[in-house]
Amino acid sequence: MNDTTLYTPPTIWKWNKENGGRFASINRPIAGPTHDKELPVGRHPLQLYSLATPNGVKVTIMLEELLALKFSGAEYDAWLIRISEGDQFGSGFVDVNPNSKIPALMDRSSPKPIRVFESGAILLYLAEKFGAFLPTDAATRAECLSWLFWQMGSAPYLGGGFGHFYAYAPTKIEYAIDRFAMEVKRQLDVLDRRLSHSEYLAGADYTIADMAVWPWYGALVKGLVYGAGEFLQVQEYPHVQSWTDAIARRPAVQRGRKVNRAFGELSDQLHERHDAGDFDTKTQDKLGDSKTPAGG
Repeated sequence: MNDTTLYTPPTIWKWNKENGGRFASINRPIAGPTHDKELPVGRHPLQLYSLATPNGVKVTIMLEELLALKFSGAEYDAWLIRISEGDQFGSGFVDVNPNSKIPALMDRSSPKPIRVFESGAILLYLAEKFGAFLPTDAATRAECLSWLFWQMGSAPYLGGGFGHFYAYAPTKIEYAIDRFAMEVKRQLDVLDRRLSHSEYLAGADYTIADMAVWPWYGALVKGLVYGAGEFLQVQEYPHVQSWTDAIARRPAVQRGRKVNRAFGELSDQLHERHDAGDFDTKTQDKLGDSKTPAGG
């Protein structure tokens, strides 16, 4: 059903919390904490507070890739932040990320802990800290960072734009869906053209640019988000499909996508990660699903 009701904006906008669609309970026009709650701290140098949305998966993939390269300093504790329950508005989380969005990272490897928020910033921070997955020559580094920031600028049109109006908005608005579907298909074409002559986004090597783009656009071309595969005709982008499949075969990617996942197959849900052995013993199919999933 299309919403054909004409809307005239008032002179001054006022918040109507009952008009926010699926996420009305957690969307608000102000920042800051809603309640006092300290964050847990584990034994590893890196403390991650997250949920396995596409933005969260970027970081857990990076951490698992670093561990696969034997960087012992990349050991981490991953704590589940249930955004549908408002965990991101707790005082401890807001201290780490004043924007109240996952993921958020605390690096406690030095005397003065360092906070890092925004998924792209976390990827870049970790790449520079460990000297991995970020090219060192100027031209390839620039290509890598260009695609990293392309993703950061483009994904809101996919998630907050297309995904919201196609899958989550309380009414179907033809103009909004058409506007963002056109933009998402343009973005997929941008990726497909790049990947038609480059194995990875920055060139011959797998980098943080691929880690940033894959959770969003890889899931999209496999029809795993928004139920929109047929609508967007994702099979029209064969190079993105092949690139997606190649990255999905990486063992670190397979591990990383499970961390902080609280939805989907129980065998893919590792709510918290504190040790490499947790993948074998603490997924929800082994523990039993003891709490309602947080949502995507």
